[in-house]
Amino acid sequence: MEYTVQFSWDPEAAVWIATSDDVPGLVLESGSIDALIERVRYAVPELLDLNHLQSGSVLSFHLDRRERLFA
Repeated sequence: MEYTVQFSWDPEAAVWIATSDDVPGLVLESGSIDALIERVRYAVPELLDLNHLQSGSVLSFHLDRRERLFA
């Protein structure tokens, strides 16, 4: 099974946020996208085990950066 993690930028808080519809409980944030990806790599297998879901599968990262632009 493949698990997808969404990454988005919160301009008000100035942090990247990682969430997933496939991994219950995954909500992480960091000021650095690289640091957040590293945290996700460790958190997802643990959350899958805690939720009694299949682990050892492929983890797919989807980087979704959204910004508001004001004229």
